[in-house]
This record gives sequence, structure tokens and C-alpha cells, in this order.
Amino acid sequence: MRLAELSERSGVSTATIKYYLREGLLAPGRQINTTTAEYDEEHLRRLRLVRAMIQVGRVPVATVREVLGHVDDDSLGRTVRLGAALWALPQVPEPDAEDEYVRAAHDETEQLLDALDWSNAKALVTISPAYRSLVVAVAALRRLGYDWSPELLASYARLMHQAAVLDLDFMETFPTEAEKVEIAVLGAVLVQPMLQSLHRLAQEEESARRYGFE
Repeated sequence: MRLAELSERSGVSTATIKYYLREGLLAPGRQINTTTAEYDEEHLRRLRLVRAMIQVGRVPVATVREVLGHVDDDSLGRTVRLGAALWALPQVPEPDAEDEYVRAAHDETEQLLDALDWSNAKALVTISPAYRSLVVAVAALRRLGYDWSPELLASYARLMHQAAVLDLDFMETFPTEAEKVEIAVLGAVLVQPMLQSLHRLAQEEESARRYGFE
């Protein structure tokens, strides 16, 4: 397809597509002559991914470029490729290691991983943004005086493991490695907010069942 058709099918203006091409977010089309290039379904799929990350996920262009670099790096194994792509997304800053609540949260979270037998997750604690985010959240709750017991946190973790199984089962239905990593990135950008919304809707439903609308 020509640029105009790519624009029409994707809903992205030609000016924006040209910007993405200049920024390296979209691979160049097959050059037909000095002024015309041809694009295919791969360009359309990647364009939709880029648009979702930027418009819906509010991911900066430079970060999108970094994420896509990992998506396209077929020299990496699947786990490393997935991790590199997801870890390139915006993350929480490193917590203060001297903070007593952070130290306690580190200890509690590592004990949680041991109790769940999540040995692979525990092996990544020094570099995992997800682990860092969990520590920050646990520390903040403790600082505010809310005692989420290890047993309660473990119950939530087991529910999340069931969600992770569904995530990877769905990911494996896609034929290529690039598509598998792309759907994992979309999961972080789009599906996680969707699951958060479902969680809040479930809370609203359960609250109304228990307490009514008074």
C-alpha cells in the first residue's frame, strides 16, 4: 500500500507517519522510486502499536523507540526480550535504601517470593522494576499505618499468577516472536489499565451488594 492508504487504514495522518519514520519508530517502506515507497501489513500492525503506546499509554517517543528496539532484537531469548521491552517502559524511581519502611518492605517482599516459591522472580529482585514498584507500594502502606498482612498479600499474588498464566497463554497464540513481544507490551500499556478498571468495577459491585446504595 502507498502512504495515503496506510494513513487511511490506520487513522494516522501522513504527517504523523512521516514523523514516526524519521524517529525510527516505523521501518522504511520499500522504495519504488525517489519519491514513493510501498508499505505492507507489518507496517500497519507496527503503526497501530506505536499509536497505542503514544496516545493511550502516554509513553514518550524516545521510550517507544527503546521498547521497539528490544521487540525487534531477535538475538535475545524470549524471556530476556520480554523483560527488556517491558522494563524500558516508564517505571517508578529507585526507593531510598536507607528508609526503614523500604528496608522492611524489601524483607517482607522477599519472604513473600519465598513463600510463593517464585524463585525466578526472586533471582531478578536487584533489577526488576516490578519488584521495585511492589516494594515502594508496600513501604508506603506501612508508612501510612495500613497493615496488609503477608497472608493477604500472598492471596493477591496467587490471583495475579492466574492472570499471568492467561496472559502468556494468549501471547503464545501469535505466530512470530515479534508479535508475542508486541502483545506483551500492549498488555502493559492497555491490558493492565483494563484489569485495574475491572478491579474497581468489582469493588463497586461488591460494595453495593454488601452495603446497598445508601
